[in-house]
Amino acid sequence: MFVIIGYIFMCVCILGAYAAHGGHLAVFWQPSEIVIIFGGAIGAMIAAQGGKGMKQTVAALPLLFKNTPYTKPFFMDLFAMMFEILSKVRKEGLMSIETDIEDPHSSPIISKYPSIEKDHHLTEFLCDYLRLMVGGNLNSMEIENLMDVELDAHHADAHVAVDAITKLADGLPAFGIVAAVMGVVHVMGSLHLPPPALGELIGAALVGTFMGIWLAYGFFGPLATVLEKQNAATSIAFQSVKVTLLASLNGYAPQVAVEFGRKALSGSDRPSFKELEEHVKSAKGK
Repeated sequence: MFVIIGYIFMCVCILGAYAAHGGHLAVFWQPSEIVIIFGGAIGAMIAAQGGKGMKQTVAALPLLFKNTPYTKPFFMDLFAMMFEILSKVRKEGLMSIETDIEDPHSSPIISKYPSIEKDHHLTEFLCDYLRLMVGGNLNSMEIENLMDVELDAHHADAHVAVDAITKLADGLPAFGIVAAVMGVVHVMGSLHLPPPALGELIGAALVGTFMGIWLAYGFFGPLATVLEKQNAATSIAFQSVKVTLLASLNGYAPQVAVEFGRKALSGSDRPSFKELEEHVKSAKGK
């Protein structure tokens, strides 16, 4: 939503100010230059990213126009769910959660929290390491190392789309110059035309430089930043699960382990101790 609002505000300010000074907006409609700029930049991106990278980038595009799900209510539900699971482990033993982690969608605990259940990657991460804890063959340091390796791989995989869009934004001004230079070449071959016609050709050539810079810093650059922020929010969610499970594995009580996870959050997304305590109690009573 804010991406669209930002785009509209930017376009109104830039184009509106230009039009207010007597500029003609129709001059910006240069289909051939748009093809040169977009075609060149996207072609270079395809060459750099390959099939796998392009598939990951296209899959990430819908996320750019959605609000992040990782908000305070989401984290409060996440900690309430982990508290219930860890409390069950403490009372009944690790084997008591075997059915919950093997089929989380049928789990009476996990299914109580639909916002967590529909996050496939986070639920899988949680269940995978609970499964390792049930197996009992790895100590906390080994599990922590394995978590770090997986989180690094997850971060690298998520950063592919960010890298692709960033490089696309970086390349657009250069291809805008290419379009402008090609326009100037066309002008030099048309010097026999009267001055008004030459002026139109020169103006059209300069539009290429403008379009390349505008698209780069006004549209695609911000998209890369939005995606990077969403990836950072996802990483924080995984980190909070990691910290909570490791605290439990090291022998801390469920309420203390959840507090460890809460400390992994920051800013407005982190609930207070009292807020989380009340939410856990109310969720457990459902």
